[in-house]
Amino acid sequence: IPLDIVYEDGDLLILNKAPGVPVHPGPGHFNDTIGNFLLNYYNSEGIEGDFPPVHRLDRGTSGLMVIARNKGINALLCQQFSQRTVAKVYTALLCGHLAEDEGIVEAAIAKDPAHFPRMALCARHGKPARSRYRVIDRLYQAREGERALALTRVTLTPETGRTHQLRIHCQLLGYPILGCDLYGGRELPGTECAPRLMLHASELRFVHPVSHEPMHIQQASPF
Repeated sequence: IPLDIVYEDGDLLILNKAPGVPVHPGPGHFNDTIGNFLLNYYNSEGIEGDFPPVHRLDRGTSGLMVIARNKGINALLCQQFSQRTVAKVYTALLCGHLAEDEGIVEAAIAKDPAHFPRMALCARHGKPARSRYRVIDRLYQAREGERALALTRVTLTPETGRTHQLRIHCQLLGYPILGCDLYGGRELPGTECAPRLMLHASELRFVHPVSHEPMHIQQASPF
């Protein structure tokens, strides 16, 4: 499929990833991933390029992701991620009307050995995880012949980078992300009709690893 390239230079690209597309090949997805599409793009354009993993988005999540063109640039970007100097902001629709206008969720996360690929809260063995949330607006989604579905649109800012962190922390708040199959976003009446996971990477800030210029890329949420 065509890639939605938001920014491109000789060192890196920033993509607006479509929902439902996996980043890396895996079981059931060997030829229909961002990695495949990107290497095909390089080949068609006669560009030298690789696909080392800087970071990833879950298959159901849409939005901004940065991709290094080679392993050297990848190492420099990964260093920024490991030092937590990269800022990522997501937009999400949560089930229900979130009571507080903003707040912080801090709860450790570990793999759930009984339910792969789920993660789980685990204070004893989990890795520390911290997320900020801020309410954009509270709304109702009208449903013909049924009670309107209460939703809250929020921005979510992960201060750590654990797998499924935002989805688990929203579930812990009691307001799961709409359309989330793993963490309660399809269990309330009316939520089973969500067309996708309502989570979008809408903002990305980092320092360009070569020019050292501050990069601030935004991509409006589709919901």
